[in-house]
Amino acid sequence: MAVPKRKMSRSNTRSRRANWKAAVVPTVACPQCKSPKLGHAACSVCGTYNGRQVLEV
Repeated sequence: MAVPKRKMSRSNTRSRRANWKAAVVPTVACPQCKSPKLGHAACSVCGTYNGRQVLEV
């Protein structure tokens, strides 16, 4: 296991940790009901995917 030889400074630690941020989940509008949904997934409101009904809602 790698062990650091020197203590990492506070500014280096904080600048490294500053890049840990939550990413926004990309959504697209459903072509049937225009509600936001995940891409490449069935719509949870109307239950359609790729122009056909796949879920009973």
